[in-house]
Parts: sequence; C-alpha cells; structure tokens
Amino acid sequence: MKRFIVTGGAGLIGSNVVKALNNRGWREIIVVDHLNHPAKRENLAQLKYTEYMDKADFRKQMKERRIPAVDCVFHLGACSSTLQTDEAYLHDNNFQYTQELCEWSIKNGTRFVYASSAATYGDGSCGYCDDDAVTKKLIPLNPYGRSKQEFDLWAMSGGVLDKIAGLKYFNVYGPGEDHKGEMQSLIRKSYDRINQTGEITLFKSHRPDYTDGMQQRDFVYVEDAVNVTLFFYDHPEISGLFNCGTGCARTWIDLANALFAAMNRPSKIRFVDMPQSIRDKYQYHTQADMTKLRRAGYTAPFAGIEEGVRKYVQEYLQIQKKVV
Repeated sequence: MKRFIVTGGAGLIGSNVVKALNNRGWREIIVVDHLNHPAKRENLAQLKYTEYMDKADFRKQMKERRIPAVDCVFHLGACSSTLQTDEAYLHDNNFQYTQELCEWSIKNGTRFVYASSAATYGDGSCGYCDDDAVTKKLIPLNPYGRSKQEFDLWAMSGGVLDKIAGLKYFNVYGPGEDHKGEMQSLIRKSYDRINQTGEITLFKSHRPDYTDGMQQRDFVYVEDAVNVTLFFYDHPEISGLFNCGTGCARTWIDLANALFAAMNRPSKIRFVDMPQSIRDKYQYHTQADMTKLRRAGYTAPFAGIEEGVRKYVQEYLQIQKKVV
C-alpha cells in the first residue's frame, strides 16, 4: 500500500493530485492544509484520504518526529498571493516550511516533489529556461516570487536539488480554485460575470510594445499540471527544477474568447486601467521553456486553452451552477 502526504491538499493543484492518487486506487493519504474557506472543504468532500491535518499541527508533529513514514510528499501548500506584502510571513510559510519538510523527507528517504513558481522569472529578461544557471540570475518582481526563489536557491546551493523535484507552475486554471479570491483564474472570476452582464473585463496595457489585451501568459490546465507532478513521483530517478507550462504563450484576449466560446456567448470585452499598485510588478509575457521536461522523458501533450477552458466550463462550472 502506497502512502502519501499532500500539503495544500484542499487547494487547486493539491486537491486534484489527491483525486489522481484516488484514481490510481491509493487512499492512504495525509492531507495537510488550512481550511480557511468553505470551498476548500468542498474540494475535499469527494476525495478519499485517511487523515486531515491543519498545517500548524502538521508542522508541530513533524518537528516532534510524530509523522509516519510515507512514499512521497507532494508539497503544494503555500501562500500563492502575488499581492501579499508580509515578507516575514512569506519567508516562514513558503521558505522555512518547505525547508523543514524537505529536510524531513530526505532524512526519511521519502520522495519530495514541491511547488516552485513561474513568478520567479520576474520580468522575463533572463528568459524562461529552467536550467540552474538561469535560476541563479532571476529577480522576481514581488515578495511571493522572492519567497519561492529563496527555496530554489537554497536547494541548489545546499546540494539537495539532485535529490528532489521542483515544479515552476505557470498559470494553472481549472476545478478547485473557488477559494482563491483575487488569485482565481480569469475563467473562474469571469464566468459568473458573463452570465450576469454578458461581458468580461481585461487590463489595459501600460507598455507601448503591447496593445490592450495582448499581454501573454502560458496557461496550463490543472489536469496537465497534475500529470506532470505525478510524473516525478513515477520517476524518482529524475530530480531538479522543471517548468510546468505548455510552452505556448497565449493572449488574454485569446483566453477571453475561449471562455465566451465555451459558454456559447458572443465576445464582449471591456478594458480597464491596471491598478497603479501592480503596474511595475506585472508580467507582460510568460512562456515556459519545456525543453528540460521533454528531455527528462515527459511526452504527454498539453491541452490548449480552447480545449482546457471548454472542459472547465462544460464539465465543471456549468454542472456546478445547475447543482447550486
């Protein structure tokens, strides 16, 4: 019987990882999270696991050596808000917590797969290659990105990156993100608004080299993110830091049009000013370099936004609305 720990197990990627483990027939899972939103409880409602632990209690028991041995730790729990400015909190929650769990895993011979972030790439001036040499040069634009970069660099300099696997998730969207508030994907935030008003709002561009709505992101459907995550459990011989995106940047207008198409609605986009507070921290372009992951042996295709958004809307959001 395989045993797992999934931190952030009630979150977007975490709950879908638990679901994927259940689909493999595995239920011996300790879910770790902080249930500070009703939607997190809903994410767990359909899942099979042996124990739920609050993050604070889990950290305490881990330090006291009371956590049982497992086959793999999927460390997906973090403060993922790019708007968070409390650097002391981010250091403790995103760096110190990850360091503690990484050291616990290595000491116990446990596979450790953790979430880094594409936010570490900053303004993209160093590119989006996940090679170690590039990682050392990156300058994130916000405290969240810096907290993720801090652990990546610690793992690299401390000689543990060759024993663990880290994933730089790009813009992940899909079922399980209702709790994320302002950090929800455009699809989730705009679905109800389109039903109510028929329109979607996008940020204007505040750079002359990008017209309104033509800012780009690498949008990755959560099922693909989960498949990549489990690949590193299935292949413990592969370690290091890897991008988790599609390798194809798409515009916000593309994403909006995909959402309107999935909802069978005419496109109606209104552009609004970007808040002054985030203008100097905004990423205008992200696109994962997938060379390293492909060379590692991951061959599965990634869903484009038309396919991913359609599945999200028609197989989840519309069904969820009918149930409510």
